[in-house]
Amino acid sequence: MKRDEVAELAGSCGLGAWTAFGVLAMVMVGHDGIPLFADADLLSWSVGHRPGVAVALARGLTGTGTGVVPYELAVLAALVAGRTLRQRALAVALCLGCLGTGQALRYAVMALVTRPRPPLTDWATHASGWAFPSGHTTTAALTAGLLIIAVRVRGPRGSTLLTLVIGVWGASVGLTRVYLGVHWFTDVVGGWLFALGWIGFCLSAVARWLPGRWTPGTTDTARGAAEPTGGTAGPNAHGTGTDGRATKAERGEGHAPDDPGRRGRSRPA
Repeated sequence: MKRDEVAELAGSCGLGAWTAFGVLAMVMVGHDGIPLFADADLLSWSVGHRPGVAVALARGLTGTGTGVVPYELAVLAALVAGRTLRQRALAVALCLGCLGTGQALRYAVMALVTRPRPPLTDWATHASGWAFPSGHTTTAALTAGLLIIAVRVRGPRGSTLLTLVIGVWGASVGLTRVYLGVHWFTDVVGGWLFALGWIGFCLSAVARWLPGRWTPGTTDTARGAAEPTGGTAGPNAHGTGTDGRATKAERGEGHAPDDPGRRGRSRPA
């Protein structure tokens, strides 16, 4: 896709996701943070289906959505997307900036909505702060988005399967928050919508305003490809070399004479 098309599509997706996020947040504020839709039913199911192995796996998976792991994966995404040293350095700054700024905005939204978490008796892991949007969900979804963009930019063999695996990981981290009882399901949905909106905005901005030669995934090899090299003397339009001397074809050296009746090689004068 062209850069303008990418910018328009990403911007439209981001705007749509943030519109849905805003509607969900206003509904939540209007109901004073009480459980919405299927929140209570999903929490009750999770509490009643917690074998020890499943809880241990959920805790391990949910741990990848916080701490240093998402930032390491963001750096990995930048290194995959860039081709040159300059592009990779810029991509690292952009990916870390996208993830860090998204975290700051999420904290601001949490402080404005102030939605309580589920009852403490239902928790199966540690948690802190307000509930909406889910922090682990938002962080994992942002990181997964950066990785997917990097994979699609480079387009390696098996990129479709890799994209699917990354997407499943990002979604699963959010679902573990509901399973472990520290978030309502609408908190997780809010985290997904928030992350999609912010990724769309960042991608649209990069595609629209970043110069092409700095864009990760592109190369500068095309520049100067049509320029002749200085060490090669090719014939010009008049059959002479670039140094002004007659070419071998013009002097007739090493070629048969023009007279077809004569045989053999031509003699020098």
